[in-house]
Amino acid sequence: MATDVSRRRDDGRDRQARTRLARAAVAAAARTLFLERGYAATTIEAVSDLSDVPPATVYRLFSSKLGILKELFNVSIAGDDEAVPLTDRPHVRALIEDPDPRKQLAGFVRISRGIMARTEPVYRILVSAAGSDPDAAALLAEQTRQRQQGQGGIASVLAQAGALRPGLSERDAADIIHALMSPEVYRLLVGDRGWPPERYEQWLSGTLIDQLLPPPAPADP
Repeated sequence: MATDVSRRRDDGRDRQARTRLARAAVAAAARTLFLERGYAATTIEAVSDLSDVPPATVYRLFSSKLGILKELFNVSIAGDDEAVPLTDRPHVRALIEDPDPRKQLAGFVRISRGIMARTEPVYRILVSAAGSDPDAAALLAEQTRQRQQGQGGIASVLAQAGALRPGLSERDAADIIHALMSPEVYRLLVGDRGWPPERYEQWLSGTLIDQLLPPPAPADP
């Protein structure tokens, strides 16, 4: 009996591993084709051929082409396919609990820089698809809402700690973060203007600190 249970457990793990590998293969193939051909011109059959995963399995794993694009975006944001929300990850929780607001902002910017670097190609795919596909437009709107919600959480952490500069409301702080920490600004500076990502990170961190926090107290003479 124990052997049967162990065998079933091993079989279940094998199935999970195969499913994970198939999902990764489909996502990688779709990313390549979306970038080469565009979202509209890419078919499930083409994704199936490139990934060597049968079309029926592709549909079973993702339901639709939009489902694959959503997976690409989610994995790009998190950096992996673990089903753990970004806000529940240890490095994010540590930042939320850090008592130094300058370190908090610098840390959030560092995380954002990594997310922007990973998502920028996928974001371009999604924006392009949203121009002609209502479902992709709805996904883009949802991703924007989630980004706004997450960035609003940064403003909330600062406001609750009494760290915002005098006269700045939590709502206005959230708007500033949402505008400056946006994919459009990252693409403009890093993609279009050729800024090294390190320079972008330093600029964004310094700008947010200047905009959101009180100026440092003058040093004693």
